[in-house]
Amino acid sequence: MVGSSFEVQSVLSHGSTVNGKSVAMQEMMTLAAEENSFDLTAVVEEPDLEVKEKEIVLGRNVHTTCLAVTEPDADDESTGDKEAHMASVLARYRKTLIERTRHHLGYPYNLDFDYGALAQLQHFSINNLGDPFIESNYGVHSRQFEVGVLDWFARLWEIEKDDYWGYITNCGTEGNLHGILVGREVHPDGILYASKESHYSVFKAARMYRMECVKVATLVTGEIDCTDFKTKLLSNKDKPAIINVNIGTTVKGAVDDLDLVIQTLEECGFSHDRFYIHCDGALFGLMMPFVKRAPKVSFKKPIGSVSVSGHKFVGCPMPCGVQITRLQHVNALSSNVEYLASRDATIMGSRNGHAPIFLWYTLNRKGYKGFQKEVQKCLRNAHYLKGRLMEAGISAMLNELSSTVVFERPRDEEFVRHWQLACEGNMAHIVVMPSVTIEKLDYFSNELVHARSIWYKDEKDQPPCLAEDVGIENCCCALHK
Repeated sequence: MVGSSFEVQSVLSHGSTVNGKSVAMQEMMTLAAEENSFDLTAVVEEPDLEVKEKEIVLGRNVHTTCLAVTEPDADDESTGDKEAHMASVLARYRKTLIERTRHHLGYPYNLDFDYGALAQLQHFSINNLGDPFIESNYGVHSRQFEVGVLDWFARLWEIEKDDYWGYITNCGTEGNLHGILVGREVHPDGILYASKESHYSVFKAARMYRMECVKVATLVTGEIDCTDFKTKLLSNKDKPAIINVNIGTTVKGAVDDLDLVIQTLEECGFSHDRFYIHCDGALFGLMMPFVKRAPKVSFKKPIGSVSVSGHKFVGCPMPCGVQITRLQHVNALSSNVEYLASRDATIMGSRNGHAPIFLWYTLNRKGYKGFQKEVQKCLRNAHYLKGRLMEAGISAMLNELSSTVVFERPRDEEFVRHWQLACEGNMAHIVVMPSVTIEKLDYFSNELVHARSIWYKDEKDQPPCLAEDVGIENCCCALHK
């Protein structure tokens, strides 16, 4: 028997690839008035992040409400009962996805897309196993789309076609795993340096590769503290440096100063052949090139690799990413595979061949001007949200080059789950993406203000002080407001 509730751990598009956006929007409006009967869960907190004052609150155990796989009855083929039951399950699940999409704000996924034109390709098993630039004997692939996407990103990050190598990964974490692996292969005895606010996958890579890893302190903004970085570099001058530079940190959306990182390395006596820089641009790596007066991420600087996620700002419906590195570096990883009739330098073997087509489709439809328009909208709406929160007496911070608004963690974990907020310690955040409208931000803000009036109606109960997390100027606690 199937349970009466669904545990939804990741948020997908409110419309399937075969339905138009207008239909999905109508469904969302209809569902807004309905009381959803499903038991919904939050995304599990990211590990390896420092937590202050609060214990990590994990999502519910999905095993207790999973959808069992059952054997068909002998007469199912004639009665059609099994097909009808599964159709009912999927229809209810779709309703859950639509409702959860309506209340999604905490994770950096652009849910505003329509890939109905690509439904015709869902009947094919498209696999880009092996090197993107060398065909294998498996002919059902999308390398022509993949290399077109890679060339687009190579132009964005200013590296010539003959000088780069890259591939479309299965997620942002794989981009970090690959970039750091290349750094380790270039400098086998190198030390990995990463700010303490780097994504957990960076520290996962250090464990996987048995690398010595040094955590660097951060400023209150979340940006790497290059004074502390310098101190730690000077303590290990005898070993090469492999550095993870964040183009948007996980919680605060902080952008590390790439130029200052390079300057610090040079001041410590590290020549360009004694360090390797990987830029983790999971979300903001694609947004920053379209922000006026923002510093550049460019291979004209002495960096080794850049990675971004494809399912975040771009809005691909399945997890994927793009990893670009210098061709000269990847040779250390490459090997010929007779079984494939291709070369292999990727982390994974089989790779989703549909993802490059979705990315190619979006890049062609939007182009540089389309992305610039969406970036400006996100930044404008993020400033609006921060202003609304501060006006309501709620501590909030927004970094200059970010659309991530950090604010006081809601007291009620059900409220957190309802809006699918990402939290750390006393902080929560909202990532303002193209799919997040002013109306949605108003809806959220009104609910939060109303909820706080209940949580803190007793004068003895006061909101937490966030001065240490977001700076005194952004803290609205009783002491600092």
